[in-house]
Amino acid sequence: MRDFKTIAFATDFSDCSEAAFDYAYSLAKKCDAKLLLVHVINEPVDLRGFYVPHISYDVLEDEISEGANKMMDSFCRKNIQEGDNYAVAIVSGLDYEEIINQSTLANADLIVMGTSGRSGLDHMLFGSTAEKVVRKSPIPVLTVSSGKS
Repeated sequence: MRDFKTIAFATDFSDCSEAAFDYAYSLAKKCDAKLLLVHVINEPVDLRGFYVPHISYDVLEDEISEGANKMMDSFCRKNIQEGDNYAVAIVSGLDYEEIINQSTLANADLIVMGTSGRSGLDHMLFGSTAEKVVRKSPIPVLTVSSGKS
């Protein structure tokens, strides 16, 4: 079996991600590997130049970032044990690009992520982050279906 030293886990805090986390976490424990938890904040639509009452673009960005950090803190408190070897990366950008980028920067040996199993028109319109990561990543990717379609 391949020696995994760092395993990247991409999460959007959905049920699909929760299902994939079990695989990433148990594999990291069995291989005594570091677990990198990656969350990508999708770039919000730039609203500058439009009238949006009672909120500025900078405030919106700060609130989104603060919310992502709170969600990650909560996720870690719930799922990570004291003494576990892990790191967190919360970044803004295109989800699939940043998952690959953060995993590459961490010298990850594997990326683990959930997939929602979209199909038909829904898949055609929105695509799949997991599919894009699988197609473009130089790092092997393990996708885990939540079993819900």
